[in-house]
Amino acid sequence: MKIMAFSDLHLSAPRAALLVDASAEADLVIGAGDFCNMRKGLPEAMALLSGIAAPFVVVPGNAESADELRAAAPGGVTVLHGEGVEIDGLRLFGLGYGVPVTPFGAWSCDLSEKEAAAMLAGCDAADVLVTHSPPKGVADVTSGGQSVGSEAIRDAIARIAPKLAVCGHIHDSWGAEGMIGGTRVVNLGPVPNRFEVAP
Repeated sequence: MKIMAFSDLHLSAPRAALLVDASAEADLVIGAGDFCNMRKGLPEAMALLSGIAAPFVVVPGNAESADELRAAAPGGVTVLHGEGVEIDGLRLFGLGYGVPVTPFGAWSCDLSEKEAAAMLAGCDAADVLVTHSPPKGVADVTSGGQSVGSEAIRDAIARIAPKLAVCGHIHDSWGAEGMIGGTRVVNLGPVPNRFEVAP
């Protein structure tokens, strides 16, 4: 299956236009959170992406809540937050929000490591794991050199062993990738990332 994936759109109309164009060749599109900014502009962000015709699976970032994303997402968009879906035989599981809790304050939608671990425990198997936050130690380094990813997400990748794990959140690590066991982990960023994953 041809997958086009991105994260951290942050209400950028030029980037959205490139993503919509790139989605024409995809069998599945994945959005790994942060469509808007600080809980503002989510309906406008979803409108910018309305030209995506392929099946579209998203998780909430820390810039929007799961309920806000479900309310703003147009028909045909699947919102995952602690749940899975199967599309044409491909199994996906998604978890949004900032993990661990960010320093950004009350507007940010975050989970503690314990909360994230509890939500990820419901996933026994997946071909693709979609999270907003990166796993600890892979594609999670800030400009200051700190590794700020999630232990719970790293543990889940090691346990589930998906073929692909995609994330965003840490802007300084956009485009970075690594391996956890046999799983390729990629911090996407707001550009078209293309993958082929067989069910």
